[in-house]
Parts: sequence; structure tokens; C-alpha cells
Amino acid sequence: MADSVKKVLFVNSEMYPYLPETPVARIGRELPQGIQERKKEIRAFMPRYGCINERKNQLHEVIRLSGMNIIIGDVDRPLVIKVASISSARIQVYFIDNEDYFKRKHIYQDDSGAYFADNGERAIFFARGVLETVKKLRWAPDIIHCQGWITQVLPLYLKKAYKDDPIFSGSKVVLSLFDDTPSGPFAPGFDMTILFGGIKPKDAPLPEKAGGMELARLAAQYSDGVIMAAKGIDPALGAYCRELSVPVLPYDEASYADGSYMDQYNAFYDSLLK
Repeated sequence: MADSVKKVLFVNSEMYPYLPETPVARIGRELPQGIQERKKEIRAFMPRYGCINERKNQLHEVIRLSGMNIIIGDVDRPLVIKVASISSARIQVYFIDNEDYFKRKHIYQDDSGAYFADNGERAIFFARGVLETVKKLRWAPDIIHCQGWITQVLPLYLKKAYKDDPIFSGSKVVLSLFDDTPSGPFAPGFDMTILFGGIKPKDAPLPEKAGGMELARLAAQYSDGVIMAAKGIDPALGAYCRELSVPVLPYDEASYADGSYMDQYNAFYDSLLK
């Protein structure tokens, strides 16, 4: 048997108490603590949405990690890293921030319910921001667990653009799928904007009007394991994942009710290093 997992990086779309307690946010909050209590070292990341009260949650900028620019669509976007602590769980949470992408008070949709036109770019910025920050931390994760649709660019980047980086040479990607997939398409050109670091169109075969479902499939394609984390996952997406040559952990409603899903996830992580 190979060495068991020692370090787990959680890349979350939502975490409670920074956002309201949805199923995604609850798992985003509980799981890192549970895995830490199972003797693994963890780090947790999420976007710094504008609706997060920085004063109340005591967020502060980490100057040594901030300062680089990420170019998306020929525009330099400053990367700002903030941090806060959940003292009761002894967890530090890193926040990816940028004035253009994350200042607005809503998360993914405007007042009328329409998805933001730049959601695709926001997902690209978030993925690159997380990976660049982990490099600066010099912290090599065994498992990178992506939870929530806005994390789903990361598996492609890890396996293609960052595949030769020694920090990530031993990292396995776990993708949790929820029922949060955006229904509409991303802005035109997302299929080209996502290309970065030597990634070719054949590596990211997205249609011109790609949407959340196509991004989820792409994320599954580059993941080492997939977790069905909600009951309402699109059946076609679930079938696609089961056709891939990767382990799939099926949805188990009872385990989320009693908390035993943490043991299932912990064993799933270890199985990927065997």
C-alpha cells in the first residue's frame, strides 16, 4: 500500500459562516474540520464575494501572497489574497479576491436572476489564483478537492498548465458535483479564454457557447475521482462520469445526515494513492 494522504487542499465555492448555510456551504465548512480531525493537514480556499462582511469575519490581506497580476483576455487582473480564521475549528481560510470580479454583492446572479456575463472569467481567475497562491505557500497537497461549479476550471489547469510544477507533481484531484451547475452559457469566447499555459483547444474541447454542463464534464475528465454530493445532479452528467475510467463515490443521503460522509471521503482520498 502506498503512503496515505497527508495533505488535503479544499477549493470551495462556498463556506459557512461566510455565506448562508446551503448544502455546499455546510460541507465546505464541516469537511475541512472533519478531515483535519482525522489527522490530515488541510488548507481551504474560496472566493471573496462582495457580500462577505470583512469586518465581521475579520478578513485581512496577506501582503506577501498578494501582488501578482493574472492576465485574462489580455487584461491584467490584480490578485489579492485575504485570510480569516474559524477559531472554533482551528481552520484558516484563504480568500481569492479581485475588485473587478468579486466586489459585487451577489454571488453568481444579478437582481433579476440572470447569471453574470463574466462568470466564466471569474472561474478562470479563481482557479489560477488558488494554484499560484499554493505555489507561494510552498505547500504540496496530496489531494485537491474541488467543490462547487466555480472550482471546475482547476482540474484542467492542474493536469495541463501546472503538470510540471514540483508542488503539484503528486497531487490527485477529487471533484464533488452538486446541483449548482449554471443553466445558461458563459460569455462568447469562453472556450478560447480558458486556454492558458500551453493548453490547446483539443485539451479543452468546449463548444463556442459553453455552459456549466460542459465545464462540469471537462472538470470530470481531468479529475482522479468524482463524488456525487447531491441528489439533483443532472442524470446525463452522472452517466458521463460513470463512463470515465475514474472512481466515482455515489450519493449517500444518510451519510450527510449523520456526518459519516467524512469517513467515506477520507477513505476515498486514501484509495487514490494506492
